[in-house]
Amino acid sequence: MVEIKTVAELDAMREAGRVVALALEAVREHARVGVGLLELDEVAAAVISGAGAKSAFLGYKPGFAPTPFPAVICASVNNVIVHGIPDGYRLRPGDLLSVDCGVYLDGWAGDAAISFTVGPPRPGDLELIAVTGAALGAAIAACVPGGRLGDIGHAVHAAGRAAGYGIPEDFGGHGIGRAMHEDPHVPNRGRAGRGLVLRPGLVLAIEPMFVAGGGDGYLTAPDGWALSSVDGSRAAHVEHTVAVTTDGPRVLTLP
Repeated sequence: MVEIKTVAELDAMREAGRVVALALEAVREHARVGVGLLELDEVAAAVISGAGAKSAFLGYKPGFAPTPFPAVICASVNNVIVHGIPDGYRLRPGDLLSVDCGVYLDGWAGDAAISFTVGPPRPGDLELIAVTGAALGAAIAACVPGGRLGDIGHAVHAAGRAAGYGIPEDFGGHGIGRAMHEDPHVPNRGRAGRGLVLRPGLVLAIEPMFVAGGGDGYLTAPDGWALSSVDGSRAAHVEHTVAVTTDGPRVLTLP
């Protein structure tokens, strides 16, 4: 069931989104060559607990996962698209890192992701990140009353395909509110003018994810969580929690 939020509820979600943004900002500032992914997870955990919030990821176990997620961030390096589990890996020059974070604050969820390079970027990485960000911007711009869910997916798909990037099948964004994952599913592809009518108070987590090599398939790691590109090419993932309002899109996960 798709739930519509009141203005007061959107304000509460904005506070959860602010914590997510601050945690991601802290991780980006701390990420440098030689820093371990577990250390970045600790940085995010400190921000979350310091704000009186709770991780939405730690202990989360969807149907596809063999075990609960063991961290407060997803840390996906280079060819890992999403859901990377922080481990003993230490960042190296030229790494492309995607970090996803979700929290609950006062019963409301926020969810966002960023991608960035560590040290001198490799050829093509900055363009991949920029195009993924532009796709998110176009999708956010489509979040207007009377629009359609297909408009959002179409915006993401058009940006990715124009750049020749792969778009992992079956993965995309989601509704969000009292739970981190609510209806509707928000595909990263769609037909403009089709699908659910967007109404004020609808809140969506929109998350383009592109693969530089152009393939739409993915490989699942033995841990059952991390998804990586089939050909080993780099991937980028960005996300914001966005509300449809009468005044236009309201991004709830800005710092």
